[in-house]
Amino acid sequence: MPSPTSPRVDVHLHLSRYWPNLSRNSYGPEVDFTVPGLLRELDGERIGFGVLLQLESAPTVEETLREGEEMFTKSGGRLLRTATVDPTLGEAEVARAIALWEKAPDLVAVKLYPGYRHFYPDDRRLDPVYEFAHRRGIPMMIHQGDTLNPDALVKFARPIHVDEPAVRFRDVSFVMCHLGNPWIDDTAEIVYKNPNVYTDTSGLLGPMHLPYFDRMIERSRERIAGALEYIGGPDRVLYGSDWPLLRIDVAVSLIGGLPIPSEDREKILGGNARRLFRLDRA
Repeated sequence: MPSPTSPRVDVHLHLSRYWPNLSRNSYGPEVDFTVPGLLRELDGERIGFGVLLQLESAPTVEETLREGEEMFTKSGGRLLRTATVDPTLGEAEVARAIALWEKAPDLVAVKLYPGYRHFYPDDRRLDPVYEFAHRRGIPMMIHQGDTLNPDALVKFARPIHVDEPAVRFRDVSFVMCHLGNPWIDDTAEIVYKNPNVYTDTSGLLGPMHLPYFDRMIERSRERIAGALEYIGGPDRVLYGSDWPLLRIDVAVSLIGGLPIPSEDREKILGGNARRLFRLDRA
């Protein structure tokens, strides 16, 4: 069970009726893709809270908010609610989304999906979204790197495009998801350079049935360790699993096996996220 005083936090979870092709995009047929199933996996690794990232594939902003509220309630407040918007739909749709978010005081983050949707994070149509994040005091989480969808365009999801909004919106915290995989060195540079930028460790591992999966774990630890060295420490690195793509215990073991002090591992597994999402004040 999670510790009541210093719970771990998984900052990158998906649980939605709009998740694409669960049989293909999950760790296996045994995944229990329900709130109780997810909580059981979290409990097994002493994870108290999870950030539930709403999907760009949901049909409306209203539906993402409704679904997030449903999961928050069913989980007893452990699966935290986020929002998302597609700026390519136009300024009016962005404004409408923000007006709806204003009525949802429990939002802990906004997630953007460049790559899946064809826009760059430095698109000026996103300025009102970043301004909302500033007013609310919540982080912007931005998909980076590889995508599940072969029709996505990864040119929109390269880490360099987070640098400009991070500079223009210094009072907003940005989380570059997936360590920008495969552009991990680029992500480390943007995090090192910008004190308001974080990254998470989700999305580094492929399907568990691959013949080289054990070596993939070793190599991913090496890459995370290299990023920590470049950034200069663990304080802006967050643990995330990308569940249901990966089992929670395997995702945690990726951090548990890092050649760093135990206190630094616990910062990555929870301390940094509790500070960023202000969970210690809840």
